[in-house]
This record gives sequence, structure tokens and C-alpha cells, in this order.
Amino acid sequence: MSSVGKITAALTPKSLKARMVLLVFLLFFSLTLVAGGTYTTMIGEVLEDQIGKRALQVSHTVAQIPQVKQQIVKPHPDGTLQQLAEKIRQEVGAEFIVIGNRDGIRFSHPKPDRLGKQMVGGDNAPALERGEAYISQAVGTLGPSIRGKVPIFDERQQIIGVVSVGYLLEDVRGIVRNHQLKVGLLIGFLTLFAVFGALSIANRFKQAIFGLEPEQIARLFSERVSIIESIREGIVAIDREAKVTVANRQAIEILAKQNESEVIGRPIREVLPGAKLNRILSGGEQRFDQELEVGGTMMIINTVPMLWDSELIGAVASFRRKDELDILAKQLSQVKEYSEMLRAQTHEYSNKLHTIAGLIQLEHNKEALELIGRETAGYQGLIAFLAKAVPFPVLAAFIIGKYNYAQELRIDFEIDPDSQLSNVPPELSREKLVTVLGNLLDNAFDAALQGEQSAKVKLAMTDVGNDLVFEIEDSGRGIPPEQSEQIFEKGFTTKQYDRGQGLYLVKKALKELDGQITLSDSELGGALFSVFIPKRRKG
Repeated sequence: MSSVGKITAALTPKSLKARMVLLVFLLFFSLTLVAGGTYTTMIGEVLEDQIGKRALQVSHTVAQIPQVKQQIVKPHPDGTLQQLAEKIRQEVGAEFIVIGNRDGIRFSHPKPDRLGKQMVGGDNAPALERGEAYISQAVGTLGPSIRGKVPIFDERQQIIGVVSVGYLLEDVRGIVRNHQLKVGLLIGFLTLFAVFGALSIANRFKQAIFGLEPEQIARLFSERVSIIESIREGIVAIDREAKVTVANRQAIEILAKQNESEVIGRPIREVLPGAKLNRILSGGEQRFDQELEVGGTMMIINTVPMLWDSELIGAVASFRRKDELDILAKQLSQVKEYSEMLRAQTHEYSNKLHTIAGLIQLEHNKEALELIGRETAGYQGLIAFLAKAVPFPVLAAFIIGKYNYAQELRIDFEIDPDSQLSNVPPELSREKLVTVLGNLLDNAFDAALQGEQSAKVKLAMTDVGNDLVFEIEDSGRGIPPEQSEQIFEKGFTTKQYDRGQGLYLVKKALKELDGQITLSDSELGGALFSVFIPKRRKG
């Protein structure tokens, strides 16, 4: 930054209040200064014009006096015209009345010693030579002056002399200075009034914006936009006339609009029909977690009023799709089920530990050892197998958890001994794999329990080739062909207590993984789901 720029920046007020006062002051002062200057200039011009006209009028009057015509033709002035001119001069307030003959010799002058001498100024020619009456400015013996010049004619209309009535320019400028002083005092008073007015306006304005500076307001606005856009829920605000003033990107997407122009400024009853925000504007009531259908989609909506100084100025509505909450509820229920599974496992092993403790107390050590061997052999074998086949703690722990859960449900859960899942790319989301396998296994467990034969579920997995392949089959009743596509739709279910989210979540996760799923009949009697997930995503 240059030195001039630094000085300018240093002299520029920092606060909005100071800038407003300075701006109003400079603006008003400039306007009054220009107006005052123009006014005084006009006064000077008008005064000069009026004084010139007065001098010309007096000259006309003097030139018509018979005594003047009689005396001006004498060869030398005898003082008669001097007395007459001085008397008239004092009456009209002129600075001088000079009467000259045809040759420009003075017959009257405010200073008697200059009688009989040649008139000066060099502006008598139009009057003496062409007989013109006019106003001129010239420098005479008394100084610069405004003069009214009129020729004197005899009875034959011959030019015999000239009358010059004048007022000094210094006197005119003195009058103008008096007016300028008055205008200056008025400008000073109006400027002080403008400063006090600017202070009052600035104080009210600062109070209206909570004492914030423009930079702070801009930062708050930017933060507000960022916060509103970061919210996963749709946000819509309306004014007193129930027209939309704010809508975030999520709201536009939920309402299936293209851009803000289709929402902003429109009545809320058209944008969000059924929200009944008009009731809030009339009564100020708040509503939370209410269901609302918009365009065939169920929403969960919350509405609150906006207040300013205890006055209702609008309302805000936040909403999101109900099915998203259902998905969250499903995921939460899965966590709850896992927790219940761990509780059941703890309870089961607690019972077995009590049994073992009882056998030891009864000194049936052999039976206790046999029970321990039976319980640990299969479980330890599973752990050893998974430690080798699935060397990923999250996936291995998940499978162990599902195995324990199946044991609690009395389901024969078999993991194909040829399964191998050691080549899982690090960028592949383990959480999404858990979502896919978890929902498919839960559905398989439910189907196996509802089957007509002993409940059995089988899991096979392999990482050979370019894809991860999972096969989950059950001994249930299978899935009718006409429902093979519907089962992946959101909300579709064949169970009374389920919300139809499991397979939808599977399909959604597979879409994010670029995976595919197929459905066929299982050799166990139920359904066989085959999942294919590429190790390297396209693009």
C-alpha cells in the first residue's frame, strides 16, 4: 500500500457511526457551501445590475434638466452645475455625478479641484460620439466604479455633453460581503444542525442493527448462510404476509424444486401445503414432530414463531422426510438388537458357568471338563477360523456376534469352511459391509424361524477374483417371484412388526459400493441372496 493509501486508511473512521456522521456532514456542508456560494454570487450580480440601472436612471434625469443644458454649453464651469450635481448626489446616495461638455471637460465633480479637467475612464465615446445611453465599469479618479452614462442633447438633438453617475465597486462588494457573512452564519448553523441530526440518525441506526458494524453484519450473514446450508433438515422462513423469505438447499431438494426462485417470495401454502404456518402468524403457537404429507411424501415438521421486540414478524419451519427418521430408527434398533444379543450371550454363559461351578462343587470334575470342552471346542474353532479367514476385527467381531445371536435363537448358523475374506481393499467401507451383511442375516434368521423345518442359515464369502462375493441362504419359505423386486423398495415388508427398511438399506449401501445383489432359491428350502462388490470402484 502506498503512503497516500496508508494515510487515507488511517484518516478514515472505523466505526459505522463515525462514518455516517462524517458522510452526512460532508454532504450537507458541501450542499450548503455550494448553495451559499451560488446565492452570494447571484446577490453580487443582482446588486451590480440594480445599481447600474439606478445610475443610468439618475443620469437620464440629470441630462433632462434645462439648467444643465444651459450651463454645459458655456466655455468654462462657473460652479452652478457643481452645486446642482452635489445636491442630487447626496439625495440619491451616488458616489459621484460628473457632468462633462462636448469635449469631456468636467463641469461638476465631488472634488471641486478637478473641475475644468478632462474626464477619465475612457468610456465616454459611445455617449459623445454615437449618443448612446449605457452602463459601464471603469476606473476613474475615485477608483473602480459602476457608471450610468447618458448624452445631453440640445433642442436640435445635437450632443452637447454627457452625464456620468457612478457607484464605487468597493461599496457594492461591501454589501455583498455583508450578505456573505449572513449566509456563512446560516451555513454554520445548518451544519451544526446536520451534525446533531446525523448523530441522532446514526444512533437509531446502530440501535436497530444491535450496535454491529457492517463487517460484523456481513460475517454474521455468512455464518448464518453456512449454518442453514449445513443443516440436514429443510429450513423455510416466512414473513408476516406468509411469503417465503428463506429456504436452504435441503428444503429445495426435499420439495423437488429446481432453485430458490421457485420458492422465495411465494406463499407458504403453495410451497409447503398443509403446514398451516398461517396459524402461527395469527396465534403464535408452536408445533413439534408433527406428520405432514407433501407431494405424496410424509414429512416430520416443526414450526416456531419469529419475534421482534415481542412482536410476531414471521415463522420458521424445519422438516425432513419421515422415512429418513425410520431409517435412523431401524439403525438404532439394530444397535439395540446387538445389545440384546450381547446380553443374551452373557446370560447364557453365566448359566453355563453356574453349571460348571455346580459340577465342580459336587466333585464331578470329569463331567465339568467335558462340558467345558464341548462349549469351547466349537467356539474356539470359529474364532480361530475367522482370525485366519477374516483378518479384520470389525467384520470378524460382527460375524461372531451374529453367530452368538443365532445360538440364542436356536438357529443352526453355518459358515462355509472354504470362506476367505482377507483381500478387502482399505478404502472399502467396513461399516457398509456390516450394513449389508447385518440386514441380510437378520432377514435370513427371521425367515428361518418362520420356516416349516429346522431353522438353518448359511453364510459363504470369498475374495477370489475382482469382486467380494457373499451368499446368505436360509431354510425359510422363500420369496415369491412376484415380490423379488418389491422387497428392495422402501417400506415394503411381509412382516407385521417390520417397517420394510432392511433390504432397502442393503440396496442403498450396495449402490454406494457399486455392488449388486441377486435373489434365487436356496438348497436349504428358502431364499439365497448373492452379493457382488467390486474391489475397485469404477472411475
